[in-house]
Amino acid sequence: MTPLIIGGFEIEPGERRLIELPIAKLYTDIDVNLPIHVIRGRRDGPTVFVSAAIHGDELNGIEIIRRLLKGDYRGFRGTLIAVPMVNVYGVLAQTRYMPDRRDLNRAFPGSRKGSLAGRLADLFTREIVAQSDYGIDLHTGAIHRSNLPQIRGNMDDEVTRELGQVFGAPVLLNSDLRDGSLRQVADEMGVKMLLYEAGEALRFDEICIRAGLRGVENVLRHLGMFGSRRKPRKMPQPVLARDSGWVRATGSGLVIHHRQLGDSVEAGERLAEITSPSTAETVDVMAPRAGIIIGKQQIPLVQDGEAMYHIAYFRRMETATERVEAFQTDFQSELEAEDDV
Repeated sequence: MTPLIIGGFEIEPGERRLIELPIAKLYTDIDVNLPIHVIRGRRDGPTVFVSAAIHGDELNGIEIIRRLLKGDYRGFRGTLIAVPMVNVYGVLAQTRYMPDRRDLNRAFPGSRKGSLAGRLADLFTREIVAQSDYGIDLHTGAIHRSNLPQIRGNMDDEVTRELGQVFGAPVLLNSDLRDGSLRQVADEMGVKMLLYEAGEALRFDEICIRAGLRGVENVLRHLGMFGSRRKPRKMPQPVLARDSGWVRATGSGLVIHHRQLGDSVEAGERLAEITSPSTAETVDVMAPRAGIIIGKQQIPLVQDGEAMYHIAYFRRMETATERVEAFQTDFQSELEAEDDV
């Protein structure tokens, strides 16, 4: 097997190790390290990284990786590199950004002599991405916004699309690469990568966590890393959306939502009312096209022009609606069954 060296530490076949890579010091003179968990099988196989909290307030992925690391890795093939907190600074401060106010997911591939965000991006690129064949980056919606579980990636790439289908989130969203993103640098380095979006910043969502964990395990199993002894976990077949868009507020005020995350909507359907807090005046927010709500603002306050609903558009709406409903029903039934025990 090819030697694997991260941060100067060589991880041998069959070894499991936690590596703390130095990032920098806080101005209180306290060291900050990047925690990296490495599980290396005795037999050869692909190298997959799974990362979370590139945005420090996106917490679901941290819990997904914690549960992933508790799994049974006897007979494991290849290498799993799990990084539960990429933006350690952001997690400490409960914020999306780095201390230099930069978005780490716009700083890749980074620079050893750049800003703090650039230096961390460079470290992650060199030590993690450059040594991987595949990657899964775990995200949530931003503060006060929640996302339906979905996989984003280059769905024109056959391998990426296949991995997205195997993951099992209800929606696959074809997504362009963004300058400076982890996904962009991975693409340039030939690393096939999925981005999982689910839930809301600074919140745990049990369904989103379970779906994410099951999805990551499904991908590892599909790549042959668990061998044949572990049976696949059933997930509803996802549906592909090649287009999506945000519906913006038509006024400022208090919001009365009529449609929720995961709902199917028709063209011209009323999504919400925006009311004035001091008068009886209201304005409606309407759906421009038929689709499914995959992202939604969560607080009842809005400014004119603010993004309120992220709607994905499908060629076969009936099929898309069935798949999303099946996903929601399956996981909700699972939770309710556990509550009854």
